[in-house]
Amino acid sequence: MGIFYVDCIIENVRKPRNITGVKRLMVNSEAEYTWIPEEVLETIGVQVAKKDVPFVMANGQTITRDVEYAIIRVDEFETVDETVFAKTGDLKLLGARTLEGFAARVDPRAKKLVAAGPIPAA
Repeated sequence: MGIFYVDCIIENVRKPRNITGVKRLMVNSEAEYTWIPEEVLETIGVQVAKKDVPFVMANGQTITRDVEYAIIRVDEFETVDETVFAKTGDLKLLGARTLEGFAARVDPRAKKLVAAGPIPAA
């Protein structure tokens, strides 16, 4: 896929207009969740929805992190998604679930997000 980064806007679902920007999230379609630094989420008053959710890291280690709901925007894309409270040392990631919510895919040559096309329906 190639590594690239995007800037995003995070908005508190429960308190609209509580908004902040996040610089340089690594786009990682192999990661399920989007990881945002906990201090960023706390700044806009986001509260924990799920405590101590287990995650398996690339090295096989299992860790736990809290998860919440947030509105995530990148360029023209927007979705509501579960987002991980990333701790110091964790990567800032834009994960596959958010990409799916955006109805976006990764263009590996241009290193950017593009519309995935029509959403399949039953």
